[in-house]
Amino acid sequence: MILITGGAGFIGSNLQATLARRGQETVVVDTLGSDGKWRNLAKHPPTRIVHPDDLESFLDGRPAVEMVFHLGAVSETTAVDGDHTWATNVELSRRLWEWCADRGVRFVYASSAATYGDGARGFDDDTAPAALDGLRPLNLYGWTKHAFDLLVTRTLLTRREQPPQWAGLKFFNVYGPNEYHKGKMISVVKVKHDEVAAGGPARLFKSDQPGLPDGAQARDFIWVGDVVDVMLWLMETPSVSGLFNLGTGRARTYLDLAHAVSDAAGQPRRVEFIDMPASLRGQYQSFTQAPMDRLRKAGYAGQFTPLEEGIRRYVQNHLSGTDPFV
Repeated sequence: MILITGGAGFIGSNLQATLARRGQETVVVDTLGSDGKWRNLAKHPPTRIVHPDDLESFLDGRPAVEMVFHLGAVSETTAVDGDHTWATNVELSRRLWEWCADRGVRFVYASSAATYGDGARGFDDDTAPAALDGLRPLNLYGWTKHAFDLLVTRTLLTRREQPPQWAGLKFFNVYGPNEYHKGKMISVVKVKHDEVAAGGPARLFKSDQPGLPDGAQARDFIWVGDVVDVMLWLMETPSVSGLFNLGTGRARTYLDLAHAVSDAAGQPRRVEFIDMPASLRGQYQSFTQAPMDRLRKAGYAGQFTPLEEGIRRYVQNHLSGTDPFV
Protein backbone atom coordinates (compact mmCIF):
# COMPACT_ATOMS: atom_id res chain seq x y z
CA MET A 1 0.00 0.00 0.00
CA ILE A 2 1.25 3.48 -0.93
CA LEU A 3 0.16 6.51 1.11
CA ILE A 4 -0.02 9.85 -0.75
CA THR A 5 -0.69 12.98 1.27
CA GLY A 6 -2.05 15.72 -0.96
CA GLY A 7 -3.06 12.93 -3.31
CA ALA A 8 -6.04 14.85 -4.71
CA GLY A 9 -3.85 17.84 -5.48
CA PHE A 10 -1.83 18.66 -8.56
CA ILE A 11 1.31 16.54 -8.35
CA GLY A 12 -0.30 14.02 -6.01
CA SER A 13 -3.17 13.20 -8.38
CA ASN A 14 -0.77 12.76 -11.29
CA LEU A 15 1.22 10.29 -9.17
CA GLN A 16 -2.01 8.60 -8.10
CA ALA A 17 -3.08 8.23 -11.73
CA THR A 18 0.12 6.40 -12.66
CA LEU A 19 0.07 4.14 -9.62
CA ALA A 20 -3.58 3.27 -10.26
CA ARG A 21 -2.77 2.32 -13.85
CA ARG A 22 -0.16 -0.05 -12.43
CA GLY A 23 -2.73 -1.68 -10.18
CA GLN A 24 -1.11 -0.33 -7.02
CA GLU A 25 -3.19 -0.11 -3.85
CA THR A 26 -3.17 3.50 -2.65
CA VAL A 27 -4.51 5.62 0.18
CA VAL A 28 -4.94 9.34 -0.49
CA VAL A 29 -4.86 11.80 2.40
CA ASP A 30 -6.59 15.00 1.33
CA THR A 31 -9.74 17.11 1.40
CA LEU A 32 -12.03 17.11 -1.64
CA GLY A 33 -14.08 20.16 -0.65
CA SER A 34 -16.98 21.39 -2.75
CA ASP A 35 -15.24 22.98 -5.74
CA GLY A 36 -14.81 19.93 -7.93
CA LYS A 37 -11.37 18.85 -6.72
CA TRP A 38 -12.68 15.27 -6.81
CA ARG A 39 -12.33 15.41 -10.58
CA ASN A 40 -8.56 15.11 -10.14
CA LEU A 41 -9.24 11.54 -8.96
CA ALA A 42 -12.32 10.73 -11.02
CA LYS A 43 -10.55 8.49 -13.55
CA HIS A 44 -8.38 6.67 -11.02
CA PRO A 45 -9.95 6.57 -7.54
CA PRO A 46 -7.70 5.37 -4.74
CA THR A 47 -8.44 2.43 -2.50
CA ARG A 48 -9.30 4.83 0.28
CA ILE A 49 -9.44 8.58 0.98
CA VAL A 50 -8.52 9.73 4.48
CA HIS A 51 -9.39 13.23 5.64
CA PRO A 52 -6.33 15.00 7.11
CA ASP A 53 -8.13 15.32 10.45
CA ASP A 54 -8.35 11.51 10.56
CA LEU A 55 -4.74 10.82 9.59
CA GLU A 56 -3.53 10.31 13.16
CA SER A 57 -6.11 7.64 13.91
CA PHE A 58 -5.40 6.00 10.55
CA LEU A 59 -1.69 5.80 11.36
CA ASP A 60 -2.42 4.50 14.86
CA GLY A 61 -4.24 1.59 13.23
CA ARG A 62 -0.87 0.31 11.96
CA PRO A 63 -1.82 0.14 8.25
CA ALA A 64 0.35 -2.00 5.98
CA VAL A 65 2.00 0.98 4.26
CA GLU A 66 5.25 0.33 2.38
CA MET A 67 5.93 3.90 1.24
CA VAL A 68 4.75 7.43 1.98
CA PHE A 69 4.78 10.21 -0.62
CA HIS A 70 4.22 13.32 1.48
CA LEU A 71 3.06 15.97 -0.99
CA GLY A 72 0.39 17.69 1.08
CA ALA A 73 1.31 21.20 2.19
CA VAL A 74 0.31 24.82 2.46
CA SER A 75 1.89 25.73 -0.88
CA GLU A 76 0.81 29.34 -1.41
CA THR A 77 3.81 31.63 -1.64
CA THR A 78 1.52 34.37 -0.34
CA ALA A 79 0.51 32.45 2.82
CA VAL A 80 0.47 34.63 5.95
CA ASP A 81 -0.89 32.33 8.70
CA GLY A 82 2.38 31.32 10.32
CA ASP A 83 0.92 28.92 12.88
CA HIS A 84 -1.13 26.97 10.35
CA THR A 85 1.67 26.89 7.78
CA TRP A 86 4.22 25.68 10.35
CA ALA A 87 1.83 23.03 11.68
CA THR A 88 1.15 21.72 8.18
CA ASN A 89 4.55 22.02 6.52
CA VAL A 90 6.82 21.21 9.45
CA GLU A 91 5.02 19.47 12.31
CA LEU A 92 2.99 17.13 10.10
CA SER A 93 6.12 16.32 8.11
CA ARG A 94 8.00 15.61 11.34
CA ARG A 95 5.20 13.29 12.53
CA LEU A 96 5.25 11.33 9.27
CA TRP A 97 9.06 11.09 9.30
CA GLU A 98 8.99 9.68 12.84
CA TRP A 99 6.15 7.28 12.01
CA CYS A 100 8.04 5.99 8.95
CA ALA A 101 11.25 5.64 10.98
CA ASP A 102 9.42 3.66 13.69
CA ARG A 103 7.67 1.38 11.20
CA GLY A 104 10.47 0.92 8.66
CA VAL A 105 8.46 2.69 5.94
CA ARG A 106 10.13 4.55 3.08
CA PHE A 107 9.47 8.31 2.92
CA VAL A 108 9.58 10.84 0.06
CA TYR A 109 8.54 14.41 0.74
CA ALA A 110 8.04 17.63 -1.20
CA SER A 111 10.51 20.39 -0.53
CA SER A 112 10.66 23.42 -2.84
CA ALA A 113 12.91 25.68 -4.89
CA ALA A 114 11.37 28.46 -2.78
CA THR A 115 13.92 27.47 -0.12
CA TYR A 116 16.60 29.18 -2.25
CA GLY A 117 15.10 32.64 -1.84
CA ASP A 118 16.19 35.12 -4.49
CA GLY A 119 18.86 32.72 -5.77
CA ALA A 120 21.75 34.96 -4.75
CA ARG A 121 23.35 32.00 -2.95
CA GLY A 122 22.80 29.64 -5.86
CA PHE A 123 20.59 26.58 -6.25
CA ASP A 124 22.90 23.81 -5.04
CA ASP A 125 21.03 20.97 -3.30
CA ASP A 126 23.84 20.56 -0.80
CA THR A 127 22.68 18.97 2.47
CA ALA A 128 25.64 20.16 4.51
CA PRO A 129 24.31 22.16 7.47
CA ALA A 130 26.50 25.14 6.60
CA ALA A 131 25.06 25.24 3.07
CA LEU A 132 21.46 24.96 4.25
CA ASP A 133 22.00 27.51 7.02
CA GLY A 134 23.05 30.05 4.40
CA LEU A 135 19.74 29.96 2.49
CA ARG A 136 17.27 32.82 2.96
CA PRO A 137 13.74 32.05 1.69
CA LEU A 138 11.67 35.07 0.71
CA ASN A 139 8.30 33.99 2.11
CA LEU A 140 6.59 31.94 4.81
CA TYR A 141 6.00 28.96 2.53
CA GLY A 142 9.66 28.74 1.49
CA TRP A 143 10.82 29.22 5.07
CA THR A 144 8.72 26.33 6.42
CA LYS A 145 9.91 24.04 3.63
CA HIS A 146 13.47 25.04 4.44
CA ALA A 147 12.87 24.48 8.15
CA PHE A 148 11.92 20.86 7.53
CA ASP A 149 14.95 20.31 5.28
CA LEU A 150 17.08 21.57 8.16
CA LEU A 151 15.26 19.35 10.64
CA VAL A 152 15.94 16.29 8.49
CA THR A 153 19.62 17.13 8.12
CA ARG A 154 20.10 17.69 11.84
CA THR A 155 18.20 14.51 12.66
CA LEU A 156 20.56 12.53 10.43
CA LEU A 157 23.60 14.10 12.13
CA THR A 158 22.42 12.89 15.54
CA ARG A 159 22.16 9.33 14.16
CA ARG A 160 18.61 9.03 15.39
CA GLU A 161 16.27 6.54 13.74
CA GLN A 162 15.36 7.35 10.17
CA PRO A 163 13.21 5.78 7.45
CA PRO A 164 14.98 3.01 5.49
CA GLN A 165 14.80 5.31 2.46
CA TRP A 166 14.12 9.02 2.50
CA ALA A 167 14.19 11.69 -0.18
CA GLY A 168 13.29 15.36 -0.22
CA LEU A 169 12.51 16.81 -3.65
CA LYS A 170 13.05 20.52 -4.26
CA PHE A 171 10.39 21.05 -6.92
CA PHE A 172 11.04 23.91 -9.30
CA ASN A 173 8.22 25.30 -11.53
CA VAL A 174 5.95 22.34 -12.20
CA TYR A 175 3.18 22.63 -14.81
CA GLY A 176 0.61 20.27 -16.28
CA PRO A 177 -2.95 18.93 -15.91
CA ASN A 178 -4.96 18.69 -12.68
CA GLU A 179 -3.76 22.03 -11.30
CA TYR A 180 -7.07 23.79 -11.92
CA HIS A 181 -8.05 24.03 -8.22
CA LYS A 182 -4.95 26.03 -7.27
CA GLY A 183 -6.37 29.52 -7.77
CA LYS A 184 -3.63 32.17 -7.70
CA MET A 185 -0.96 29.47 -7.49
CA ILE A 186 -1.87 27.89 -10.82
CA SER A 187 1.04 27.62 -13.27
CA VAL A 188 1.89 30.48 -15.58
CA VAL A 189 1.43 28.08 -18.52
CA LYS A 190 -2.28 27.71 -17.72
CA VAL A 191 -2.69 31.45 -17.14
CA LYS A 192 -1.04 32.36 -20.46
CA HIS A 193 -3.08 29.73 -22.28
CA ASP A 194 -6.32 31.24 -21.02
CA GLU A 195 -5.19 34.70 -22.12
CA VAL A 196 -4.23 33.74 -25.67
CA ALA A 197 -7.16 31.32 -26.10
CA ALA A 198 -9.47 34.26 -25.38
CA GLY A 199 -7.86 36.16 -28.26
CA GLY A 200 -5.71 38.49 -26.17
CA PRO A 201 -1.97 38.83 -25.77
CA ALA A 202 0.06 36.89 -23.24
CA ARG A 203 0.64 39.34 -20.40
CA LEU A 204 4.06 39.26 -18.71
CA PHE A 205 5.50 41.29 -15.86
CA LYS A 206 7.99 43.97 -16.72
CA SER A 207 11.43 43.32 -15.30
CA ASP A 208 12.16 44.89 -11.92
CA GLN A 209 15.88 44.10 -12.18
CA PRO A 210 18.26 46.70 -13.64
CA GLY A 211 19.76 45.49 -16.89
CA LEU A 212 17.33 42.58 -17.30
CA PRO A 213 15.03 43.07 -20.32
CA ASP A 214 11.28 42.57 -20.02
CA GLY A 215 10.41 38.92 -20.61
CA ALA A 216 13.96 37.76 -19.91
CA GLN A 217 13.10 36.62 -16.40
CA ALA A 218 13.77 32.87 -16.45
CA ARG A 219 12.65 29.85 -14.48
CA ASP A 220 13.27 26.13 -14.59
CA PHE A 221 9.87 24.87 -15.80
CA ILE A 222 9.28 21.11 -15.48
CA TRP A 223 6.50 18.95 -16.93
CA VAL A 224 4.54 17.15 -14.18
CA GLY A 225 5.02 13.80 -15.91
CA ASP A 226 8.77 14.14 -15.42
CA VAL A 227 8.24 14.78 -11.71
CA VAL A 228 6.14 11.61 -11.45
CA ASP A 229 8.84 9.64 -13.28
CA VAL A 230 11.44 10.68 -10.69
CA MET A 231 9.17 9.70 -7.80
CA LEU A 232 8.50 6.31 -9.38
CA TRP A 233 12.23 5.82 -9.90
CA LEU A 234 12.78 6.48 -6.21
CA MET A 235 10.10 3.93 -5.38
CA GLU A 236 11.89 1.40 -7.58
CA THR A 237 15.36 2.33 -6.24
CA PRO A 238 15.19 1.95 -2.45
CA SER A 239 18.97 2.35 -2.08
CA VAL A 240 18.80 6.07 -2.94
CA SER A 241 18.26 8.66 -0.23
CA GLY A 242 18.98 12.37 -0.10
CA LEU A 243 17.79 15.89 -0.78
CA PHE A 244 17.53 16.51 -4.52
CA ASN A 245 16.65 19.33 -6.88
CA LEU A 246 13.86 18.46 -9.29
CA GLY A 247 13.86 20.67 -12.35
CA THR A 248 15.13 20.15 -15.87
CA GLY A 249 18.50 21.77 -15.32
CA ARG A 250 17.75 24.44 -17.91
CA ALA A 251 16.17 27.83 -17.28
CA ARG A 252 13.86 29.22 -19.94
CA THR A 253 12.54 32.75 -20.25
CA TYR A 254 8.97 33.81 -19.77
CA LEU A 255 9.06 35.08 -23.34
CA ASP A 256 9.99 31.56 -24.51
CA LEU A 257 7.06 30.23 -22.53
CA ALA A 258 4.58 32.76 -23.90
CA HIS A 259 5.64 32.00 -27.47
CA ALA A 260 5.38 28.23 -26.88
CA VAL A 261 1.86 28.62 -25.46
CA SER A 262 0.77 30.74 -28.43
CA ASP A 263 2.23 28.24 -30.90
CA ALA A 264 0.59 25.26 -29.19
CA ALA A 265 -2.77 27.05 -29.12
CA GLY A 266 -2.49 28.06 -32.78
CA GLN A 267 -2.56 31.76 -31.90
CA PRO A 268 -0.28 34.58 -33.06
CA ARG A 269 2.65 35.46 -30.83
CA ARG A 270 1.51 38.61 -29.02
CA VAL A 271 2.94 39.75 -25.69
CA GLU A 272 2.01 42.70 -23.48
CA PHE A 273 4.28 43.74 -20.62
CA ILE A 274 2.58 44.97 -17.46
CA ASP A 275 3.85 46.44 -14.19
CA MET A 276 4.72 43.97 -11.46
CA PRO A 277 2.33 44.22 -8.48
CA ALA A 278 3.82 45.97 -5.49
CA SER A 279 3.13 42.86 -3.38
CA LEU A 280 5.61 40.86 -5.46
CA ARG A 281 8.44 43.35 -5.63
CA GLY A 282 11.36 42.12 -3.58
CA GLN A 283 9.84 38.61 -3.40
CA TYR A 284 10.03 37.70 -7.09
CA GLN A 285 12.61 35.21 -8.34
CA SER A 286 13.90 36.52 -11.68
CA PHE A 287 16.00 33.41 -12.29
CA THR A 288 15.87 29.80 -11.13
CA GLN A 289 17.76 26.83 -12.54
CA ALA A 290 18.15 23.46 -10.90
CA PRO A 291 21.61 21.89 -10.90
CA MET A 292 20.74 18.22 -11.40
CA ASP A 293 24.16 16.69 -10.71
CA ARG A 294 23.22 15.00 -7.45
CA LEU A 295 20.16 13.23 -8.83
CA ARG A 296 22.17 12.14 -11.87
CA LYS A 297 25.02 10.85 -9.69
CA ALA A 298 22.44 8.93 -7.66
CA GLY A 299 21.60 7.05 -10.87
CA TYR A 300 18.61 8.78 -12.42
CA ALA A 301 19.02 8.57 -16.21
CA GLY A 302 15.57 9.75 -17.37
CA GLN A 303 15.31 12.60 -19.85
CA PHE A 304 13.37 15.77 -19.11
CA THR A 305 10.72 17.06 -21.49
CA PRO A 306 11.67 20.24 -23.40
CA LEU A 307 9.48 23.22 -22.56
CA GLU A 308 7.90 23.44 -26.02
CA GLU A 309 6.95 19.74 -25.99
CA GLY A 310 5.54 19.83 -22.47
CA ILE A 311 3.45 22.88 -23.28
CA ARG A 312 2.23 21.28 -26.51
CA ARG A 313 1.07 18.20 -24.59
CA TYR A 314 -0.62 20.27 -21.92
CA VAL A 315 -2.39 22.61 -24.31
CA GLN A 316 -3.38 20.18 -27.04
CA ASN A 317 -4.08 17.05 -24.97
CA HIS A 318 -5.78 18.73 -22.02
CA LEU A 319 -6.56 22.44 -22.16
CA SER A 320 -7.95 22.51 -25.69
CA GLY A 321 -10.34 19.59 -25.22
CA THR A 322 -13.53 18.99 -23.27
CA ASP A 323 -11.84 16.99 -20.50
CA PRO A 324 -8.67 18.59 -19.16
CA PHE A 325 -8.05 16.04 -16.41
CA VAL A 326 -5.61 13.14 -16.22
